[in-house]
Amino acid sequence: MSYQRIVITQFGSPEVLQVVEQPTLPEPQTGEVRIRVLATSASFTDVMIRKGKYPGLQVKPPFSPGYDLVGVVDKQGPNATRFTVGQHVGDLTVTGGYTEYLCRPENGLTPVPEELEPAAAVSLILSYLTAYQLLHRVANVQPSQRIVVKGAGGAVGSAMLQLGQLQNLSMIGIDAASKQRLIADSGAIPVDYQCESWENTLRDIVGDGVDAVFDPIGGASLPRSLSWLRAGGILAAYGFHTAVLGQGGSIPLDFLRLKLWNWLPNGRATQFYSITALRQRHPEWFTADLARLFELLAQGKIKPAIAAQLPLTKARQAHEMIERGDVLGKLVLLATDPAGKARSET
Repeated sequence: MSYQRIVITQFGSPEVLQVVEQPTLPEPQTGEVRIRVLATSASFTDVMIRKGKYPGLQVKPPFSPGYDLVGVVDKQGPNATRFTVGQHVGDLTVTGGYTEYLCRPENGLTPVPEELEPAAAVSLILSYLTAYQLLHRVANVQPSQRIVVKGAGGAVGSAMLQLGQLQNLSMIGIDAASKQRLIADSGAIPVDYQCESWENTLRDIVGDGVDAVFDPIGGASLPRSLSWLRAGGILAAYGFHTAVLGQGGSIPLDFLRLKLWNWLPNGRATQFYSITALRQRHPEWFTADLARLFELLAQGKIKPAIAAQLPLTKARQAHEMIERGDVLGKLVLLATDPAGKARSET
């Protein structure tokens, strides 16, 4: 039986994403299960990987991108007993998720409640978990504290606003004019960075400072973010948007500045967040936090903002949308339907 996957043929623009037909299904090895992928996602992290600008990336083209997935266990390998065939699972793959089938070690998988829609469930694994851990594991926010969320209309930003509402946080969301309604509807004060006087507007709002700023932009954005903090506040950086898109900034310099600023005796902390690094240090946090998010989704307390659901074969189009910056929420790529049929055929 053949299947399709998306392959990065070389680092570069969205055109390097190619649909490849594989003649036979992969076979799970000892301790692995084969997963029939229901949904994966397209994120800015995938753009970084496609461009070869993701820190610590070890793989070289050709390979399949795809940072997360939700799917169904299709076959068990030798000594794989934790999950049964037909059980829904999720994983933070980092690469490999843009496919209809793949094999993964079962000890890294998380069970997914079957009543959850795959598109909503996969939205939690990278975007919501990043937001949740930034709030609770990095910044340790407390009810009624004030925060600034940059890129508030994106996948992680919109997730953070929803989760912040549950904590009764006072929130300010910064993004483009097209995303102001989404930010306001999520309980935050919207600030349009495309407005000429936006920094003065923000300064008036933050007053004597906020408790935390969450910054995925990097470059020249970081010193501004630091300046908005009160004493005792924290700047949590988690991306390099400007450097990846060639709009200025330097990833090594951003790391260095964050480390140096953390040593300054000004009462302000800085930290860079990596979901994979934190998972390696505290795998129990990953499991517990993702389980908590699945619980909140099942209870209807969070609802991912899904910008679009596209067939897997439209991965190139999804990356183009991300680079244009016109995505409201999460982009989901659907690989197969519950009956096992490729979404590209429906």
